Amino acid sequence: MPHRAVLLVCLGAGFTTLLDQSVLTIVVPALRESLGAGPAALQWIVAGYSLSFGLALVPAGRIGDVAGRRRLFVGGLALFAAGAVVAGTADEAWLVAGARLAQGVGAGTVNPQIIGLFQDLFTGRDRARALAAYAAVGGLAAALGPPVGGLVLELTGPDLGWRLVLLLNLPFALAMLPLAARHLPAARRPDHRTDLDPLGLALLAAAILALVLPLTGTAGGWRWLLAAAVAGTAFVLWERRYAASGRTAVLLPELMRSRGYVLGTLVAMCYFGATLALGLALSLFLQHGLGYDPLITAALTLPGAVGFAAASFLSTAVVTRYGRAGVTAALGVAAASVAAEAAAVRLLPVGGAVLALALAQLVTGAAGGLVNAPNQALTLGHAPPGANGLSAAVLQLSQRLAAGVSVAAVTGVVLAAPPSLAGHRTALLHAALICFGLIVLALAFALADRAEPARVRPART
Repeated sequence: MPHRAVLLVCLGAGFTTLLDQSVLTIVVPALRESLGAGPAALQWIVAGYSLSFGLALVPAGRIGDVAGRRRLFVGGLALFAAGAVVAGTADEAWLVAGARLAQGVGAGTVNPQIIGLFQDLFTGRDRARALAAYAAVGGLAAALGPPVGGLVLELTGPDLGWRLVLLLNLPFALAMLPLAARHLPAARRPDHRTDLDPLGLALLAAAILALVLPLTGTAGGWRWLLAAAVAGTAFVLWERRYAASGRTAVLLPELMRSRGYVLGTLVAMCYFGATLALGLALSLFLQHGLGYDPLITAALTLPGAVGFAAASFLSTAVVTRYGRAGVTAALGVAAASVAAEAAAVRLLPVGGAVLALALAQLVTGAAGGLVNAPNQALTLGHAPPGANGLSAAVLQLSQRLAAGVSVAAVTGVVLAAPPSLAGHRTALLHAALICFGLIVLALAFALADRAEPARVRPART
């Protein structure tokens, strides 16, 4: 494969940011007890990363398309590393939350450049392989994060342990910085014919912020949702006017008119939100509801991550041969698996339910490995020329918005459970049903995409 050094740097940076997300779920109870974090602060710590990640994606993708990716990649990774230092040494829950917001901005700056580089440098089957490798690295990070985090907590105790766990990604980030500066393509000259549409970006950021703030426990309720609707409407009207004037709008008309891109993005949005929220709900149930220590919890959630990583290695062949039909079939398996998890929580005794949850996680993870990278490859195949970073950013933004909403909602459901085994089981059942509904929606969008060809279409140049 050409550009192997670039691929390895991108995979290393992806591992760094994804490891950070996977280890967080295992340290939430320890962090909560050590710092006395209340529900609002805890929701900001959990959901704030996805919020700021989402806010950074589109501006970073747009700037990367216009001015090059290397500086944004290095700067975002440096900010991510600095946030890790602050989070791991903080003495206040709100300082951890602020550091997580900064890390989200850094990761949201890096990730559009990763997928944008894949789009820029690879074509056809090589691009599918790069995306599959990226998904496999994500699965590996998800697999390693909980057991390593649980082991650290077990060996050092909860008070020191959660700090060390939040610093786990720091050595990887520091190692990737000089490699990125050396191996990534040099910045291109800015294209003065393409502007950044700053007002459009500001309106989009305002809409996203107002939409997610109520879900983090911020006071205001319906007023924030009204503000989101106003900002969203203003954004759409401005973008239409901006595009009509002959300038390059944030949401390119070519993207929004592409049935395959829109439906593929909706699939990614629903599925990503469901799986991330379900993993967090299960981790909280095992630790809070059943009193399992972090290491046992990590061992029980490990099969899902292993299944995801293993299936990701097979996904290139699946997407090449079956296209959208393969994604649709995998979504059907995932929906059935999550339904089985909900039934196990409702009907089986505790021991049987835990075993069934671990087995179902293996199936759900394997199905996810056949959904994530193939769906990305098929969806990003519709990116218009010169908008690889932007199209990747919009796709990832939809995932992060779904993650922010789903994680905040499911965290609220689980943390509000009555302090009894029956209460915790009911809360997990409700969380699983929410996630099942999201996966069924993803399946419906995949079925609606009748225009997708059976094979990965060649990249546009």
